[in-house]
Formats: sequence, structure tokens, C-alpha cells
Amino acid sequence: MVSNFILVRHALKVKAIGDVSITPDGVMQAQLTAKHLSGMPVTAIVSSPLRRAKETAEYIASATKSVVIEDTRLRERANWGDLPGQTFNEFVEMWERCTRDPDHIPPIGDSARKACERMSSLLFEFGRKHPPESNIVIVSHGGCITDFLVNTIPETDLNVWHPRFIEVQSNLIPECSITKLRYENGHYKIDDFASVKHLS
Repeated sequence: MVSNFILVRHALKVKAIGDVSITPDGVMQAQLTAKHLSGMPVTAIVSSPLRRAKETAEYIASATKSVVIEDTRLRERANWGDLPGQTFNEFVEMWERCTRDPDHIPPIGDSARKACERMSSLLFEFGRKHPPESNIVIVSHGGCITDFLVNTIPETDLNVWHPRFIEVQSNLIPECSITKLRYENGHYKIDDFASVKHLS
């Protein structure tokens, strides 16, 4: 089984608590990403149910004449606002602890390892569902993408893309960046990581 996965982080979001939408600049990012991806045959588009991801995915779907499939397995590890009364600083502290310890279970949301398992199960399912060499676009979140990579790809392979990949993982995936993964013979290989060339 050979599958190509195009992992897209959502566009720039509004800086506020809760399930927020993308900003006007984010709309421009999403449009540029959609234009870039319109040049390839897209087999399926799967998106996190959070607004910032869904809105980004809809631009890609329009440009590629595809339909967006929502799946909760692509949701961020945790979202500010999920835990009532949690301040932003408390959210950041919770997030950083989960990043340092992938098995730590926060008071709300999932551990980093659980987020990895969610995305892994989705990729495996969609890879099996579609023909070989399919191009499957995944619109998710920076944390969910790095949780998957750090807990799936050998550290030596990750360090090809950044010498301290695991240490600085939270800062490596900009909005609307594209990471290309190839799945073959039970293994994932990163063909391109966090590229933003299409946004310039």
C-alpha cells in the first residue's frame, strides 16, 4: 500500500478563546494554499472539525473540486476554552507539559501520544480506503501534526529537517504550511516538511 498524505496546518486564526475562525490574512493564506494544491489530483480532503481548520479546508475543496470530510481524530490535542475558567497562561503551561511528556494526561483533552494515535488511525484508514498513489489532504493543527510526527518518525529522520526537532517541535509548523508524507510498506517518510513557499 502506497499513499501520499499532504498535511496542512490551518490558516492564521483569530487570537481569542474558543473555536475561532481564520483572519482576513488567514483567508489569503488559505486561498494561496488552495491554488497551490489545485495543480495536483486530490483524492480526498479530511479536516479537523474546529472552525479554523474547516474554513481552510473549504478553500482547498473549492479549488480542487472536492468535498471536505470532517473527522474528530484530527482535532487539536487541546483547545483554549475547552476547560472552563482556564486562563491562557494556564493553557500554555498545560500544553508545554504535555509536549515534554507525551504520556501526560491533561485535565482536558488528550495526551500527545493519544493525539498521535488518533491521527495515525485516520491515516491508516484513509490509506487503505483509497487506491495506491492517492493524494489525501489532511487539514489539522500544528500540535496534532507534530504529535504524530514525533511519536511515529525516528528522531534521526526528524533531525534531517531540524537538528533539534523534538526540542523545538512547537515552533516548527507555520500556518498553512504543507508537510508531505509518503506511506509505503508500513513506514512513513517525510518528503517535504512545513513548506511555506506557496505563500510567498
